[in-house]
Amino acid sequence: MMRLNTEKGLVTISTNVFTNIAGMAATNCFGVKGMAVRSRTDGLVHLLRREAMDKGVLVTYNEDETVSIDLHVMMDHGINIAAVAPAIINQVSYVVTKTTGVSVKDVNVYIDSISVD
Repeated sequence: MMRLNTEKGLVTISTNVFTNIAGMAATNCFGVKGMAVRSRTDGLVHLLRREAMDKGVLVTYNEDETVSIDLHVMMDHGINIAAVAPAIINQVSYVVTKTTGVSVKDVNVYIDSISVD
């Protein structure tokens, strides 16, 4: 949880808020099929449904009151990854900061799979 002291009192933001905001921002980016997770049983990458997208996002709280975000995504086939990845990073950082008021130190995008359909 992130605790923010404001002039009007203490605000506590749970990890689920960060993961949902980051996941939604990432999946709204061009070329992103959705959030992904690697199965522990068979090692295959699975596309997550919207209600479970937080499994594809890892939020780390830093000592300087910022957050670091790791995104595991599945991309559409034929997308220029080198062009789309920076757009995902910028979008997620902007939306998380705008929505929560917490600065984002870094966003790491892990492309776990390419969708061929």
